[in-house]
Formats: sequence, C-alpha cells, structure tokens
Amino acid sequence: MKNFISAADVTNIDSLVSSALAYKADPLKDKSLGANKRVGMLFLNPSMRTRLSTQIAAQNLGAEPIIFNVDKEGWALEFEEEAIMSGNTVEHVKDAAPVMGNYFDILCIRTFPSLKNKEDDYSELCINQFIKYSGIPVVSLESATLHPLQSLTDIITITEKFKEKRKPKIVLTWAPHVKALPQCVANSFSQWVNAWGKADFVITHPEDYELDPQFTKGGTITHDQDAALKDADFVYVKNWSTYEDYGKIYNNDPEWMLTNEKLLLTNNAKVMHCLPVRRNVELSDEILDGPSSIVTQEASNRVWAAQAVLAEILRGKERK
Repeated sequence: MKNFISAADVTNIDSLVSSALAYKADPLKDKSLGANKRVGMLFLNPSMRTRLSTQIAAQNLGAEPIIFNVDKEGWALEFEEEAIMSGNTVEHVKDAAPVMGNYFDILCIRTFPSLKNKEDDYSELCINQFIKYSGIPVVSLESATLHPLQSLTDIITITEKFKEKRKPKIVLTWAPHVKALPQCVANSFSQWVNAWGKADFVITHPEDYELDPQFTKGGTITHDQDAALKDADFVYVKNWSTYEDYGKIYNNDPEWMLTNEKLLLTNNAKVMHCLPVRRNVELSDEILDGPSSIVTQEASNRVWAAQAVLAEILRGKERK
C-alpha cells in the first residue's frame, strides 16, 4: 500500500482489519517497526480523535509523530497550478510538499471541503497535490470527499461485534443537524461497506439527499427510514448536506433523529456515529447513553485502524 486515501488503496480489507485487531490485543508488538521514522501530521482543519489516535498509533510503532496545524500555525497554501499568487495565499504546495517529503517518511493530511464548489471539492485537489509533489506515502486523515481511517475503524468495530454466520444488515441513516456538513463520512462508509462486500447495506435519507453514486453503488437506497431500519443489526447515524445542489440544507426534520422507539424495528441493532455528535439533534440521549450505543468502542478503535495502516506502509518501505 503506497498511499491510504480510499478503499481502493486496500487490496484486502479483512487482512487490514485482522492486523488492526492484532494491534488491539498487543499494541506494542511492532514497537521497533517505525524506529528512526518520522510521521508528519498536517491539519488544515480541526481534529480531535483523528489527531490523537494517529499520534498514539505512530508512537506504538516506535515512530515519531510531528503535528503541524497549517490552518493556525503555517502560511496559507495555494493548490492551483499556474496560480498568480497576488491574493491571500503565501506559499504554493509545489514548494511546501517536497520539503515535507524530505522531513518525513510518511505524510498524513487532514483537509476539508469548502461546500461551495462541488467540482473543486470532488477533484480532491489538496490531497492529490501533496501526493504529486511530496514524493512519500500520503495517508488521508479526512479529505474533501472521504474519511478512510474512520471507515476502516467502522468495519473493524462491526467485525468485532458481529459473530453470527450470516451477513449483517447495516443501515446508514441521515440525521438532522444545525448546519451543512460535508458528505465525507457518508461517502466513505458507503464505499467501504460496499467494497467489503460482507453485509446487506441500506442507505436511508430524505429526498434530495442522494450521495455521489460512485460511492453508494452496491447499496439499497430508500427514503423510508422505518422500512430501512427493519431487522437492522447496525445503524450508522450521520448528517450530510445535499450533493446535487451542493452543500445545502433542504430538510431538518427532527423526525429523522434516531430514538429507542425506532430501534424497536431493528434486530437489537447497535448504533454507531463517528463523533462529534449533536445530542438530541442527530442522536437522542437515550440512545447515546443506553446499551445500544457502541460509539465509544468505535472511537477507541481509531488507534488500531491507524496503526494497521501505518504499519502496512512502513513494511512496504522496508521491502524497497
């Protein structure tokens, strides 16, 4: 694995899940794998779980993580080719990324969509420019359209919790929110569950909230939340803004918030969310504080997802 940007970079999801669970059982078993290696972590927007879990993962492997908040501590970066830099940007990625490539062995980057220009966001210009010019492996800590470490974590958590000899039914349900959010987590979760191929996957949302078909192909899509929830084993709750009329909020119906009453339709489903969560807007207190919620276990597994990915890349560098 050269880079980790999407499910397409992983040849065997189950193998990566097994690696993560092995690290969970023995976090320091490869504590010298990253010896004398540096992992750069660049944040162009805020982070808590992604930052902390990846930092811990690197340290578990013996590597040195170095964190830089570009949005607060660095120069404003320009990403467009042939840009005339007479505006607010100070440094071009063509100049910054090669230096990062010389400082670090792996470069981890968190970007965020503007939610203003779909073409720009979905081109993944920022992270692709770092891949193009840094010359070292790049790991996405969330990009404009995807959040692969979160999605790997989600597959790890489902694998850990579901032991029956059948396919689980997994439902991704839209939830209300107070502001427009990107489609990253929903896109990514859909992409990974479909690529994994070991679940009956249903996506439910109000009309006009369709996601990009390149990520949802393989899942069943319905606007009937109750029908989607029937017999579900896992319910993944997430808000996202509109994709076609990009970045808008058309519907904020509180009836879409998941409650214990709605969970009665499921097969005692476990409830997941990537966090942070707006309590009693996206998810009710009764769910989050009750036995159905596995959000804490899910978030804790972020360390092992990151550790499995970093280890895979470090082993690849060793083989060269």
